[in-house]
Order: sequence, then C-alpha cells, then structure tokens
Amino acid sequence: MTYKFFPHTEDDLREMLKVSGVKSLDDLYADIPEAIRFRKEYNLPEALSEVEVRKLFDELAEIGSPLKVFAGAGVYDHYAPSVVQNIIQRSEFLTSYTPYQAEISQGTLHYIFEYQSMMAELTGMDISNASLYDGATATAEAVMMAFGNAKKADTVLVSKTVDPKVLRVVETYAKYHGIKIELIAEKDGVTDRDDMLQKLQAGGVAGVVVQAPNYYGIIEDFTGFADAAHEQKALLIINSIAADLAVLKTPAEWGADIAVGDGQSLGIPMSFGGPGVGYMCVTEKLMRKMPGRIVGMTKDNRGQRAFVLTLQAREQHIRRQKATSNICSNQSLMALYVTIYLSVMGRQGVKEAAELSYAGAHYLCEELIKTGWFKLKYNQPFFNEFCVTYDGDIDALQAECADNGFMAGVKVDAHTLMFAVTEQRSKEDIDEFVDLIKQIKEDQA
Repeated sequence: MTYKFFPHTEDDLREMLKVSGVKSLDDLYADIPEAIRFRKEYNLPEALSEVEVRKLFDELAEIGSPLKVFAGAGVYDHYAPSVVQNIIQRSEFLTSYTPYQAEISQGTLHYIFEYQSMMAELTGMDISNASLYDGATATAEAVMMAFGNAKKADTVLVSKTVDPKVLRVVETYAKYHGIKIELIAEKDGVTDRDDMLQKLQAGGVAGVVVQAPNYYGIIEDFTGFADAAHEQKALLIINSIAADLAVLKTPAEWGADIAVGDGQSLGIPMSFGGPGVGYMCVTEKLMRKMPGRIVGMTKDNRGQRAFVLTLQAREQHIRRQKATSNICSNQSLMALYVTIYLSVMGRQGVKEAAELSYAGAHYLCEELIKTGWFKLKYNQPFFNEFCVTYDGDIDALQAECADNGFMAGVKVDAHTLMFAVTEQRSKEDIDEFVDLIKQIKEDQA
C-alpha cells in the first residue's frame, strides 16, 4: 500500500525538537498570543470504516446536482474526451513540475515540447515556453518582460477592456517592480484607439496590453495597434482565450510581440475556478527575454532523438537579480492536459467546438432579447460571450435559475449580466433556459 504521508513517531518528534533547540512542541508556538489559540475540542466525527466513508460521500454527492453553465468570464465549460483524464493520471505524468533530470524524464520533456509546438501554432508565434501558472500571471510576466526589454520606458498601458481579475494581478506585479500601469479608456465596450495613441505619443511606454476577445466577449479590431506601439519602441501584448484562436485572427496576425492567456478553455475542467494553465508565446527576437523554460529537441551521443531543457533564464540557474523572472514552477500537468486535448481533438475538432460555441451564444442572445427583458449592451461583434442589460434584480434571477439547475451568467454590475455558451450547451438546453427565465418573470408579474 502507498501512503500520502507518514505520521511522525515520538522518536521523530524528539529528534526534530533537539535539532530545533526547543524542548517541546508548545515552545515552537510560544510567540503566538494565548488569545488567538484554539483550545477547544475539534469538531471531528468518529472514525468510519471504508464502507461507511464511501456511503457518506455518496450521500454528499446527492445533495447538489451540477448546473448547466451559461457563465464564463475567463473560465469555460468545455468538453474534453475521457482519454485525457486517463492519460494524465498515469504515475509518470502526475506532477506539476518540469523535470530537472533530463536523462530520466524524456517522456515529460517530450510532451512539453509538443505542448510548445501546438501553442506556437495556435497563436501563430515563433516560440512558446513550457507554460506558466495561469493567464493572469502570464500577462503579468509579459508586462515585466516588456519593462525589461525597454531601455528607459517605465510605463505599460493596459486596456480597460482587459479582464479585471487579470488587471489586478498585473497591478500587483507592477507595484513591486517599479512599473507604472496606465489604463487605456474604453469606448462602446472596446479599447479607445485615440486614447491609446495619445498615451503612446506622450512617451515612456514599454508595452501595450489588450485582450481578444475582451472581457465583455467582444471581438476587437486591433488593426494598426502593433505599428503604433512599435513606432514608440513599445511591445504589443495580446491576451487571448486559447480555444477561440482556432477560428479568430491570431496574435501573430495582429502583429503582437507577446501572446499570453489561459489554456483552461482547451478542455480543462472548471473546477471552481482552477487550476488553469498560462501560456506565453513570443517572437524569436524576444526568446531569450522570456521567463520560464523552453524544452528543445536534439540528438544524444548515439544519434537518437532526445529532449532537453534550454534557455532557463531563471533564479535557480543564475543570480536572482539577473533573472528574467523569479517564477519557480509551472502547471506542467495542465500543459500535458492541453497537449492531449489538442492531439485528440485535432485542428478540425477544436475549430468545430469554437464554431458551436459561437453559434450557441448568438442563438441565446437572440432568444433573450426576444423576451423583452434583456437588451444587448454593446453593438459590437462578439464570439461566445456577450453582455446584456436587465432592469430587474439580477441576484434574485440568478438565485432562481440556480435553484432550477442553471448558472445564469456573471453579474458585471447592478444592471449587466454576461452570458457565455460553449459546445456543451445544446439548443434544447438554451430553449429550456430561456423558458425558465420567462416562467420566472411571469411568476413575478
């Protein structure tokens, strides 16, 4: 039998206390005020047999039923073939870490190499790293990269149409690295081009961050953005929902220098918001400034194909202050998930899933507007996510829908709901959802 952990014996405890230079476990916590210590009995149930534990969890599983999801805002309910879960649970894969022992980790290095190849193809960029924590940290790392690439500029412009969650992470990173963040105004749900140009011409800008589709689900037109940024020696950073790139214009086609985002939409379960996987792809000239790791393919002394870690400009290999980033790990297990998903789905499968998501979202939008209780907030092209205004009580509507088996969008403000549709939602699901909303409104009348 394998154990997740081994409990410490009394001898273990005595040896550790001796090394620590204290006499008892209480001495280790001597600095913690008595007022905040927990001295009561733990509210733990009696020990159960295996049969009883299984029965308990079966009962817990029956308490709630999964909702049909019409919400997104960065995390999406996409289908993943069952083979993905089976493969990632193999013991040689079940780790989040990039391996250091290249000679015994060829399988792991191989799939990371394939992941890099697929992400580079999906984004149209030259180079991909071996993944980062999530889309937000990947964007923050890209901001730091733009700052490090600039000689004198200390400001990065971020569009207000970028996901607020991503923006908060960027601002946190920037605060402790001496980077100034300025927001580009939004106009009718998209980045205000004139405001961006004005801020660029003011000088001192190292990078520009935009999102496609943006936070509101709108497909923005970034024509000329790259040229405007490059004229001021700034880098263009585009954050994209990975799955949408199967049909939308790629960051490379927009002229981006850095493409970042979250790969959760490539079949990774929602799991209450994580984990995801942050991707970062760059142009070849920025390859050596990119954080994280790159896996390369070479040949060993017998002429056989081999995979190696390369270009590891990180703190564990060089002096911390000279590192491009101090990020120490990544979501390699999630990178494997994405790799298997893309391999099994293929180009056509990923494209069809995106097209079904697009069609479903537009159908839902039309049906909601027909009810007369919703209005499309922005007259802009959208992909699989859109915002509508609703004059009623959004919280009450969402609660009623949840009680009837539906997750009714994401509340953006007091009168705005953002809905998302993926290939998981059938026309029947959408019709049932709209009928439920009609029934709720009739009951309220």
